Amino acid sequence: MATSTEKLKSFFAESRRVLMVTKKPGMKEFKMAAKITGIGMILIGLIGLVIRLFGYLITGS
Repeated sequence: MATSTEKLKSFFAESRRVLMVTKKPGMKEFKMAAKITGIGMILIGLIGLVIRLFGYLITGS
């Protein structure tokens, strides 16, 4: 059974390995991710608005 110190060392080793593999996105990748995130936020907001309006129309309050 691993001790908490061993678990912590293992966590940091795995975290370091992941950070070494990652890279900074280029401007094109960043813009695409920002657009997708923005569109997703707008869609979720619109869905919430439609549900809210539908509930308002049904209950009248």
